[in-house]
Amino acid sequence: MLKCRKQIKKLKMKVFGFILIVLGIAGSVYFGIQAINNSETFSLFGLDVAVSKANWTPVIVSAGMAVLGLILVLIKSKKR
Repeated sequence: MLKCRKQIKKLKMKVFGFILIVLGIAGSVYFGIQAINNSETFSLFGLDVAVSKANWTPVIVSAGMAVLGLILVLIKSKKR
């Protein structure tokens, strides 16, 4: 019975990890596109220069969620 509970707990962690990976990747893509579109370009001596006024915090948090989800999926339980 105890072994079954550990397997269920491990399975829940993996499912939660996959959810974090999916949400992290989706958030990174969405907020990344939004941040890229929130930039201004101007010409300086014939060169186009882009200046970003974007808030990169949501992109970083989303990428962190994806990494945390990957860690949860790949983590192995301790065997006693």
